[in-house]
Amino acid sequence: MSDIPAPVPRRLAFPPNWPMRIGLLVLLLYVVYASTILDITWTRFVAGVSHGGRFLARMFPPDFSPDKLVLLEAGMIESLQIAVLATIFGVALSLPLGLAAARNLSPAPLAWTARTLIALCRSLHPVIVAILFVKAVGFGALAGVLALIVASMGFLSKLIGEAVEEMSMKQMEAVRATGAPFLSVVVMGVMPQVMPRFIGFSAYQLDSNLRNSALVGLVGGGGIGATLFTAFQRFDYDFVLTIVLAIIAIVMVGEIVSGWMRRLFQ
Repeated sequence: MSDIPAPVPRRLAFPPNWPMRIGLLVLLLYVVYASTILDITWTRFVAGVSHGGRFLARMFPPDFSPDKLVLLEAGMIESLQIAVLATIFGVALSLPLGLAAARNLSPAPLAWTARTLIALCRSLHPVIVAILFVKAVGFGALAGVLALIVASMGFLSKLIGEAVEEMSMKQMEAVRATGAPFLSVVVMGVMPQVMPRFIGFSAYQLDSNLRNSALVGLVGGGGIGATLFTAFQRFDYDFVLTIVLAIIAIVMVGEIVSGWMRRLFQ
């Protein structure tokens, strides 16, 4: 009987992943199919670039005339007010909703009810919600504030609930072992652990509401978006560029403020 070991079969260092390859091929075929159905062609793209160039040429130079700056200032102030109010009320409503959605803190019926409400708030874009509120309460800042409150609740409540579920249960159990009521358990055992993340989430939501306040204004929610929509209707493209530059500036300032808030409370 030979002592020569049997040959070991060769193994590929990187075996082909056929399910992934087939999946990518199917995805590529679907992209080609969807492009033909939606009439996405290179000719239309080239024509669009040409039209866009002429449109941008009509926007320069931006219009900084005094009468236009008055309109710009009024719209920006209203947008800031919409964003701040929506963030404050959204944060106030999101905290209890997020705590209720945490499955390690709330009974199952309450947690799933809260999660269903959060899913409803997250289902629609703020612009669609703003259209609904415009139909309900009329044009103006109130519709914009209500729409951004709903958007804030959908975002913040979900993150707060996940943060509570990821926290350590030891501190909460220690407070509960002292015989403290539920509210004290939340204040002393839960909030100290999630508060830094909650501040960061709130700062990000303020930054997001500053951007979205311009979007909801396009559909009647007040603020700078309404001024931008009016400028488009009047073909006042140089003033449109002024408004766009102002929106970019205020969003950048909001980003700086939100970053400062996150660093301050970490």
